[in-house]
Amino acid sequence: MSTLSHRDRELVALGAALASNCVPCIEYHVAESRRAGLNDAEIAAAIELADQIKRVPAGKVLEAASTALAGAAPAAAAGGCSPAAAAGGKSCC
Repeated sequence: MSTLSHRDRELVALGAALASNCVPCIEYHVAESRRAGLNDAEIAAAIELADQIKRVPAGKVLEAASTALAGAAPAAAAGGCSPAAAAGGKSCC
């Protein structure tokens, strides 16, 4: 099915589980990572890296929220909310 090893697949799965905020997925993939031969230091390093990467867009969202609250004009996002949609009472979320 894949050229990735079981270890590699579990490292990817840990990152995806953390990014999606899925507690059951984290619990499953930590245990599965151990079965794949990863030690706790390797698992912790993967989780730490995934968390660092996840924090970048989260920080950008917080920055955009703060800017919007301060009354600055929002930048138009592709496929996002538009002033016309908001004026029509439509939500982008």
